[in-house]
Amino acid sequence: MYELSREELKKMGAEITTGEICQQPELWQEVIDMYKVKKEIIDEFLDEIKEKEGKVRVIFTGAGTSQYVGDTLVPYLNFHGDHESFIFQSVGTTDIVASPEEYLFKDEPTLLVSFARSGGSPESIAAVKIANKYIKNVRHMTITCAKEGELAQNAGRDPNNLLLLMPGHSNDKGFAMTGSFSCMVLSSLLIFDKTAIKEKANYVQTLIKLGREVIEREKEIKQFIDCDYNRIIYLGSGSLAGLTREAQLKVLELTAGKIATVFDSSMGFRHGPKSFVDNKTIVFDFVNNNPYTRQYDIDILEEIHSDDIAAQVVAVAQPGSISYSGNTFEFTAGKEFLPDGYLALADIMFAQTVALYSSIKVGNTPDTPSPTGTVNRVVKGVTIHSF
Repeated sequence: MYELSREELKKMGAEITTGEICQQPELWQEVIDMYKVKKEIIDEFLDEIKEKEGKVRVIFTGAGTSQYVGDTLVPYLNFHGDHESFIFQSVGTTDIVASPEEYLFKDEPTLLVSFARSGGSPESIAAVKIANKYIKNVRHMTITCAKEGELAQNAGRDPNNLLLLMPGHSNDKGFAMTGSFSCMVLSSLLIFDKTAIKEKANYVQTLIKLGREVIEREKEIKQFIDCDYNRIIYLGSGSLAGLTREAQLKVLELTAGKIATVFDSSMGFRHGPKSFVDNKTIVFDFVNNNPYTRQYDIDILEEIHSDDIAAQVVAVAQPGSISYSGNTFEFTAGKEFLPDGYLALADIMFAQTVALYSSIKVGNTPDTPSPTGTVNRVVKGVTIHSF
């Protein structure tokens, strides 16, 4: 797919999505360049909150893929973030809007970090308004890909809201969020990860190499799914467990549900969801680089492989002290082992590639995968009731 001409991709209805997957390594360089320019402003904003409020609840929020940004971030930041000053949580705007009192604490100082590609989803706009109405002391950070979106426009007028725009090309034109997701994750890691900036910059350079490796080795990825399958499972641990929800959604979206999907943590999978495995199932596990955690990822891979039921059981991993004995997509570019928060972005490019090929396999057009038109790039038909 990545070697086809624009005309060939247009005929397949895949030109936009394919291009947007491929451009991510370049976008990641833009993200860190933009962060370095705005680092002082961001640090001043966060320092002021910490000095004034003490410990602050940070809620990462968004709808759909934008929610999964937070799901991916929180496990990593619970270890590597400033947990003496912040309590990190991920809550969907859909949950906040539907049941504010169960997710927002009126008397607890809060920083609401809103993620959005377009900034036009009704829930994203409503969640900010509800937080302002319900929480006595709330600040906002808006991380979005569309400067013309309502969320960005509102943030620009609010002195309590720090607006951070992602690179222009991250505002995906395709149906599925790809670069928008990875850029918002990376930007947030750079902002909230306490690791020194020099080391974070090294992480990004390694990540860029791994992303380009996915593009160069797409034929190997295709070989993993050259079988008779109608189900895909994604597993992982830590931040990579959070990532599995986004990985399976790409398949669900781009195939319009023609490929059934399940996601879970490597440890949690045994507790019922493993019943999903049959002889037309492909299982992917995003293997963690933490030596302790890695053992559990390898254990479930070996177990499912030994069951001899699934059509394919595949590890997606950097080399490590222990490895899976079966099929593995092993990253070879870059000498540095990435912690799971950053490795997630190389892994999601792998998953996006699987989703792209799966879409073509079932006869779909990746750029416009919803044949009924009832699922839209920006959600429509939402009634926001008065709170």
